[in-house]
Amino acid sequence: MFRRRKSQDADPVEAEVDDELDDELDDEPEPRVPGPYDESEAPDDDLVRLDLGGLRVPGTEGMELRLDLDEATQTVVAVTVVTGDSALQIMAFAAPRTEGIWDDVREEIRVALAAQGPVEEAQGTFGRELLATLPVAGPQGQSGVQPVRFIGVDGPRWFVRGLLSGPAARNADAAAPLEDVFRNTVVVRGSDPMAPGDQLPLQMPGELPEGMQQGDPGARKLLPPPERGPEITEIR
Repeated sequence: MFRRRKSQDADPVEAEVDDELDDELDDEPEPRVPGPYDESEAPDDDLVRLDLGGLRVPGTEGMELRLDLDEATQTVVAVTVVTGDSALQIMAFAAPRTEGIWDDVREEIRVALAAQGPVEEAQGTFGRELLATLPVAGPQGQSGVQPVRFIGVDGPRWFVRGLLSGPAARNADAAAPLEDVFRNTVVVRGSDPMAPGDQLPLQMPGELPEGMQQGDPGARKLLPPPERGPEITEIR
């Protein structure tokens, strides 16, 4: 932040006013990155978005969208977008009216994953994020590791978290199309009272929007049977 330097013989009243202005500037919140968007600020664009209740997620040619279920409740908890060997899981949560929760959530994730391997905090496309490597089981049951990247954005009374895995967790070119999906997602918080950290309700879409129909030659792959989501998705 650039400030005017006060001269030593400046008028005391003027200096006090300058100090008050500086304090006001210091108290100004950091501007929110463009997207994901609140329903009230959704851009007027030509993107076709799948309405999942709390989230409206854009579809992109060649990508697969799937819904992740909570095994215990059989409710939809996240949407995962897959392109090539990379994936982006998106989840949305309620947040306080006056402050975001990404700082606290990021620390919870860091602590939870520290026992499984190194976790690094970095500055990324959407602000502060986490980079980690998690153990995974291969198709034949063999053990391996997979890089992951946690991104998060605080919005008005909501928080959206993205989990990038595969090449997109480390490679900028692989991440770019998935970051575009994350950036152009619209959040529908609703007016119902919710505790901070509660997941925004998601649902199966009633019908696919025009241009997102399954079965058309060259069309997007959409919504195969829902499957259980990763254990590390829960915020409590």
